[in-house]
Amino acid sequence: MARIMIVDDAAFLRAMLREILTQGGHEVVTEASDGEDAVEKYKTYRPDLVTMDITMPVMEGVEALKRIRGFDAAAKVIMCSAVGQRQMILEAIQNGAKDFIVKPFQSSRVLEAVNKAVSEG
Repeated sequence: MARIMIVDDAAFLRAMLREILTQGGHEVVTEASDGEDAVEKYKTYRPDLVTMDITMPVMEGVEALKRIRGFDAAAKVIMCSAVGQRQMILEAIQNGAKDFIVKPFQSSRVLEAVNKAVSEG
């Protein structure tokens, strides 16, 4: 079981991910609706894993990923993207993202990515 922070500006997508993750046996410790909020909450909650939306207001997901990894080089982050964000996904992976999942979410794929990231190191 992992302690997870969900970061997405869309409340319904956070709710959908929360449902998938809790049914998969994980604990959602906090949620954030933008990158800046995510960086602050990461420092407070120190989750085992973060699911990070790429496109958000205030601070984009890739920038938040860089700041979280700057604070904690061992941070495990899985990026969430809509189809067609290939360049941003590549940038995220170059900056330490463990994996990415594409919206709309498929529970089996979400849990596969989360379980794989959590079991690494």
